[in-house]
Amino acid sequence: MSLQGKVALVTGAAGSIGAAVSRRLAEDGAHVVLIDRAADALQSAAAPLGDKATTSVLDLADPDAIMTTVADLAHRFGHLDVLVNNAGILSNNKIAAAGYDEWRRIMAVNLDAAFLMTKAVLPSMRANRWGRIIMMSSFSSKSGGITSGTAYSTSKAALIGLTFTVARETTAQGITVNAIAPAYVMSPMVSEQLSAEQRAALIAQIPVGRFCEPEEIAHVVSFLASPLSGFITGEVIDVNGGLQFD
Repeated sequence: MSLQGKVALVTGAAGSIGAAVSRRLAEDGAHVVLIDRAADALQSAAAPLGDKATTSVLDLADPDAIMTTVADLAHRFGHLDVLVNNAGILSNNKIAAAGYDEWRRIMAVNLDAAFLMTKAVLPSMRANRWGRIIMMSSFSSKSGGITSGTAYSTSKAALIGLTFTVARETTAQGITVNAIAPAYVMSPMVSEQLSAEQRAALIAQIPVGRFCEPEEIAHVVSFLASPLSGFITGEVIDVNGGLQFD
């Protein structure tokens, strides 16, 4: 499972899931580049990792900044081995209330940034004939959204399409591309954007009777990033407490 000597990029690293993923990848031996636009929160997430971490303050809604930043990182480290496209923003607005500006804002961060980050790291992975790309999708991509809005659910479904197509294009080059579809991870998206009544109603629907913990998502990322996952690509791993089977 060791990622010793590997360089891993994690977007949305200042959030609950991103910070847990970064910690786990560092524990696995990788040098982790934590990427987020929230500078102070990013420093807090990176601090426990010491010299196993580098921070990069980046607005993922800026395409030019993404390409420049990743090129600089590739030059600095000499290779980029793992990419976790974790960053995402939520809206609960259904289609009648969702405006086009909101749609574009969510697509820019949730989908376009994942496309650009993936495109930017692939030359390094192809050169080394080894790479792991992990997309953070969502249960909402399969359910049509229960509490999440139209733009968010659609962006997460599109990430699965991106996973499949890039996996098909890169499998023969030693690169795997997989997605994770969590449901209701304990993060600000759940604790702050859902009311206590909504949270209670959701827990009543989840067969395991609780929300997912960020460390459980990090464990799945750890496996998908490891050398032992090399025969798995183009897959979507559900982490939903039994809400849906397929």
